Amino acid sequence: MIQRVENLRSIMKEQELSSFLITNPYNLRYLTGFTGTTGVALITLTEAFFITDFRYTEQAATQCQGYKIVKNTGPIFETVADLVASEKVTNLAFEESVVSFKEYANLEMLIEADLIPISGEIEELREIKDETEIETIKKACQIADAAFEHILTFIKPGVTEIQVANELDFFMRSKGASGVSFDTIVASGLRSAMPHGVASDKVIEMGDMITIDFGCYYEGYVSDMTRTISLGEPSDQLREIYQIVKEAQEKVLEVAKPGMTGIELDAVARDYITEKGYGPEFGHSTGHGIGLEIHEGPNVSKAAEKAFVPGNVITDEPGIYVPGVGGVRIEDDMLVTENGVERLTQSPKELIIL
Repeated sequence: MIQRVENLRSIMKEQELSSFLITNPYNLRYLTGFTGTTGVALITLTEAFFITDFRYTEQAATQCQGYKIVKNTGPIFETVADLVASEKVTNLAFEESVVSFKEYANLEMLIEADLIPISGEIEELREIKDETEIETIKKACQIADAAFEHILTFIKPGVTEIQVANELDFFMRSKGASGVSFDTIVASGLRSAMPHGVASDKVIEMGDMITIDFGCYYEGYVSDMTRTISLGEPSDQLREIYQIVKEAQEKVLEVAKPGMTGIELDAVARDYITEKGYGPEFGHSTGHGIGLEIHEGPNVSKAAEKAFVPGNVITDEPGIYVPGVGGVRIEDDMLVTENGVERLTQSPKELIIL
């Protein structure tokens, strides 16, 4: 955590910021290690304070290494104001996308230092994962892989999509996950043409193509994987779609490397699917970053100009969705390395027919 704080201080010096108030819970966890629900951090160029109430002071003392723990007995921003005054800082940066207008008005009333709205600086630091983060994400991916292997033994005619989703969720928790990354998607039959078809009470039937998009939280970090399988023989068109998506997805894995932009990598899958005649049926981005959040930078999309660097963890998830027919999506998590990428989710991608 100390190195992460120093990285933030480098940004503060560049932007002539003398203090930074952290309120975003994901950024708090990243910079402090705190896993509780109440607290803020105040970082100056020389000190780091974590402010919380009596319920979390003991926990913070254990988790927030390198921080001075300050207990607030009244409103937390009043304690922040006292620290700002005692540290004699000239300005206070705050996360403009997190602080509400009411909170801003409160800060403005309490604090004499200039308030500086900041957006994205800490999130950009989070895009490059260190070794500890990478190992944690790998474990979350291993749990997802084990869950996919398990669910293949559970799916049969007559079970509902929500039963499949619940079985996945419970299994991942049994393997050490603290929760799911997002509401598990199980979309079968014609519903597989819905990219975000969250599990419903639809009964799964023979002949259904089934798209399963799921992941878990492990020690604060996520996994995100999609596989599409068939219960019984799929139609010729769905077989064709599956093969196109698989090939597009693997082309992304083959060419991804540092220095490529999200636009360039997105085009690898998009151009191939378009060449095969299904361009209009691929409507979403090819991928996104993952970490403490299920969607964070960097992105793999038609608008993502940023180049990838080693330490980025991104998804590779092209899909084709044909209303009235069905759809296919295949997704892996991958780590950008010095020379290319390392695939973190290892489940098979050949079409599985149950």
